[in-house]
Amino acid sequence: MSRTIPLRSLRLRRSVLSVPAINARALEKSHSLDCDAVIFDLEDSVAPEKKAQARENLRRFFAGPPLEGKERIIRINSLSSEFGPADLDLVKALTPDAILLPKVDEPQDVTDIGDLLAEADAPEELRIWAMIETPRGVLNVGAIAESGRTPGSRLDCLVVGLNDLRKETGVLPQLGRTYLVPWLMQVILAVKAYGLDALDSVFNDFRDGEGFDAECGQGRAMGFAGKMLIHPLQIEAANRYFGPSAEEITEAEAVIAAFADPAAEGRNVINANGRMIERLHLVQAEALVHKARLISARKPA
Repeated sequence: MSRTIPLRSLRLRRSVLSVPAINARALEKSHSLDCDAVIFDLEDSVAPEKKAQARENLRRFFAGPPLEGKERIIRINSLSSEFGPADLDLVKALTPDAILLPKVDEPQDVTDIGDLLAEADAPEELRIWAMIETPRGVLNVGAIAESGRTPGSRLDCLVVGLNDLRKETGVLPQLGRTYLVPWLMQVILAVKAYGLDALDSVFNDFRDGEGFDAECGQGRAMGFAGKMLIHPLQIEAANRYFGPSAEEITEAEAVIAAFADPAAEGRNVINANGRMIERLHLVQAEALVHKARLISARKPA
C-alpha cells in the first residue's frame, strides 16, 4: 500500500507572481494570468506614503470577483514597523489563502503570527509563508521549518529572498549564484525534512529570458517547488521548468504500473525493465502524476 500524498503537496506553486498592491491595474490583470499563485505585496514594492492606499486597493479587489484557480497570498510589513499591525488586520478581514511574513529570523516570528491569527479565530486554511532573506534566517532555517510541525502550526512554505540576503552579506549577483548555492540548499534540506514547500528567489531582469531559464533550471534541479516572479513575462518559463515533463510523467506512470502488478504485492524492491526500483520511487511517482493532473485540470477545456 503506497503512502497518501501529503496535504501540503496538493498545491501548485510553479509560478508565484508578486503584484504590488498599490497597482490597481496589475491587481485586475492577475485574473487573466496563468500563474499558480499571486502574492499581493504591501511591503517592499509600496512606498511608505502609499501603504494605506495599497490596503484599500486590496479591500476592493477581494470584494470583487474571486481569483479563480490561484493561491492568494498577502505579504505584510513587519509587525515591528508602523504598518505591520494594520496589514495584519487587513489579512484577518480578507482571509486570503496565506500571509507572507518578511525577514523571518527565528521560529518565534512564525509562532507569534500564528498565535495572533488563532486569537482572531482566523480559519485554519489561512496558512503562513515565511521569507528567508537574512543571515539569521538562513542560520535558523531548520528550526523555522521545524516549527511547522508543532500542533496547530500554519507554516506551509518558505520563500527565499536573495536581494536582501545579498545586501546584508555583500555577495555579488553573479551568474550561477555560486556563493549562494550552499544557503539555498540549506533551505531545501529544511523544507524536505519537515514537509514544507520552498520557492526560489526572484530573478530581477525580466527581459533576460536566457538568464531566467538557466536560473529556473537550477532551482528545479535543487528541489524548489517553484519560483517567485516579478513580471508576467516570467510565468510561462516557470510553469515549464517547475512542472513535470512528458518524459517524467511517462516514467512515473510506468513505475506506478509496475507496482500495481500483482507480482509486486508485498515487495519493496522490484525489477522493472532491468531497473531496480524501490517503493520510495512509487511515492515520488504518485506525487509527480498527481501534480501533472493538477496542471491538466487548470488548462481550459
